[in-house]
Amino acid sequence: MVQGKIALITGGGTGIGRAIALILARSGVDIALNYSRSEEDALKTCQEIKDLGVRCFKYKADVAQDEQVTSMVTNVVADFGKLDILVNNAGMTHFVEHADLAGMKEAYWDDIMGVNVKGLFFCCRAVAAELKATRGCIVNITSIAGLTGLGSSIAYAASKAAAISVTKSLARALAPEVRVNAVAPGIVQTRWVDGKEDHIARLAANTPLGRVAGPEDIAEVVFSLIAHAAFVTGQTIVVDGGNFI
Repeated sequence: MVQGKIALITGGGTGIGRAIALILARSGVDIALNYSRSEEDALKTCQEIKDLGVRCFKYKADVAQDEQVTSMVTNVVADFGKLDILVNNAGMTHFVEHADLAGMKEAYWDDIMGVNVKGLFFCCRAVAAELKATRGCIVNITSIAGLTGLGSSIAYAASKAAAISVTKSLARALAPEVRVNAVAPGIVQTRWVDGKEDHIARLAANTPLGRVAGPEDIAEVVFSLIAHAAFVTGQTIVVDGGNFI
């Protein structure tokens, strides 16, 4: 039963984050929607959530900045009175061919690791006391890139492998009050892959279920981990249509 709970979703204005926010809102969860740059998208998503009859406030913060994360969580708790759920969906990449070692610049490493690993940890740390008080849960959106070593760049794959490791560590550190799990999508039909139709078609043809995921496919698994998986923690659930078997 999730009705009446409060969820903070990072990167919640578009794509997978938006789909997660909406599926939770339809079940009566109030939403704290984080964004860093896409304010217009966040405004639109926030209105969609409110139209479902629950509360939604948006919070601008760069999750790679610890002080911004701490301030955001303080404001969320002040606005809603508590916090039950964290979904770490914010992520970023730079597209660099793996063989192009020189092209994998130090600045790209810093950007990717800053959001995908440090940002994930900063958010978990900032909410830990609140979630322990409410016996809440965390779901981290990682990627099969963290399991295969493939993906948009070597740094991106490394960051997602690190995020999976952090998930396992925090599942132990925050137990027994807080469950911490991860969802690892394959390629998802979002604006991240706009213009890569040939690549998507190839992946779909090689996937047992015959298509790539939509944001709603990922949201459904996240919702299941939040609402139904009371004895599951420290796990990474792959959602890729069977591509990585």
